[in-house]
Amino acid sequence: MMIAISAFGKDQDNEVNPRLGRCEYFVLYDTGTGQYSAIENSGRLSPGAAGIATATLLNDQQVQVVITGNIGPNAFKGLEAAGIKVYTGASGKVKDVVERYQKGLLIEAAAPNVGPHGR
Repeated sequence: MMIAISAFGKDQDNEVNPRLGRCEYFVLYDTGTGQYSAIENSGRLSPGAAGIATATLLNDQQVQVVITGNIGPNAFKGLEAAGIKVYTGASGKVKDVVERYQKGLLIEAAAPNVGPHGR
C-alpha cells in the first residue's frame, strides 16, 4: 500500500506540511517494502483548484492513504472519488506520523476540516 504524507521536504525526517493542495512535496511510504520516496506536488502550481490537481496527482501515483494537517472540500471530494482515505490533524516528522498511522493512532477524516479558500 502506498501512503502519501504532505511535507516541507523530500524525506522522512522532514516536518509534515499542514497544507495538502499547496504543500511542496509528498513523501511516499510503501508499506510493502518499507521504502520512502518523494514527489514534488505539481498541483500546488495550479492557479486555482490546487486541491483537485493534487488529488489527481496522488491518484496517478496509486496512493491509497493520504496523511496531512488540513484538507479543503475540493481536495477531499477528489480523493474520496478516487477511493483514497484521508487522515488529517497530522504534525511532526513524517516518519513519526507513519509510525502513528501503522499503530492505528490516526483517525480517518469523514469530511474536510477547512473551508474553501477565499470564503
